Amino acid sequence: MPATLALMKAYYDGKERQRALSFWSIGSWGGSGVCALFGGLVASTVGWRWIFWMSIAVSVVSYLLIRGTPESKVREVSAEPFDWFGLAAFVIAMAALNVIIGQGNVLGWTSPPMVFLLAVLVIAAGMFFRVETKGENPFVNFKLFTNKTYSGATLSNFLLNGAAGTLLVALSLVQQAAGLSSLQSGLMTIGYLVAILATIRVGEKLLQRWGPRKPMLLGCAITGAGILLTALTFLLTKEYIVVAFVGFTLFGIGLGFYATPSTDAAVSNVPDDAVGSASGIYKMASSLGAAIGVAISAAIFTGLSGMQGLSPMADIAMGRTDNVNIRFAAAVALLFNVVMVAVAMVAISVTVPKAGPEKAT
Repeated sequence: MPATLALMKAYYDGKERQRALSFWSIGSWGGSGVCALFGGLVASTVGWRWIFWMSIAVSVVSYLLIRGTPESKVREVSAEPFDWFGLAAFVIAMAALNVIIGQGNVLGWTSPPMVFLLAVLVIAAGMFFRVETKGENPFVNFKLFTNKTYSGATLSNFLLNGAAGTLLVALSLVQQAAGLSSLQSGLMTIGYLVAILATIRVGEKLLQRWGPRKPMLLGCAITGAGILLTALTFLLTKEYIVVAFVGFTLFGIGLGFYATPSTDAAVSNVPDDAVGSASGIYKMASSLGAAIGVAISAAIFTGLSGMQGLSPMADIAMGRTDNVNIRFAAAVALLFNVVMVAVAMVAISVTVPKAGPEKAT
């Protein structure tokens, strides 16, 4: 993914680059939009294991499509060896963090394994930051973050991808609490898929008219409103399905408005010889955001679902109350995703200038 993003900067400029990034975003965000619907269809027909076999087939097709793509290399390549130590420290820290988030409720937050994992996280993260800030050829080039626009685009990208936990929680809720099948729950996301594919080019046009700041903020606001609708878990099943469908559609519209302006702000505000590294960090933020956001959302949902007694939602929940704990847990987990979107808006407001894109230096 970083390599494909770097190619956009290497071969296109100005509006042509923004149009290319729009189609790149359609492939990236649009592909993710297919996941819930495709996964539900496969799981309900031939079985969930086939999802993995089909993913392998997609990878083979992708390999065939990318053959013959011309190389684009920087003229001067550092003679310093690759930062294997920094990479290893980073992977260890992130693995420990995800296990802490995902398994803390199961293992016990004060249990010896959790204390050990927390120590591993702190030590590995400390070593990582020390090496990356002192080394000559770091795995993560922190100097890129001196550009405020790039920093804002990358941080908001991390947080918006973290909101992927919305899909996990909302679809798990309707399957566990309402008895929907994986296919039926997947069909709730059709509006998300259609909306994101239909509005990415709109985001491109807004970028060209307003610059990146306004469409990024507008996209975040619409995304947050959509997630907020999915958090109305006190409703009856039929009402919730309708509201969640609208919410997912708004989620897709918001991401469509956000995608191209954010990506263009990231790649256009770094020097040409650093675009590969910048693209790598930007896309790493996407992957980390999704992984950590899903892990935290799942941890909140799972942890609160097992709480004893009636939840605070007991007095307002419509219909059945035997599943009120699950509904409350889902609401809290979904509201966490709303908070992440709100933080993304703050980051954009602080870092991305009101005028056009910041020039690379």
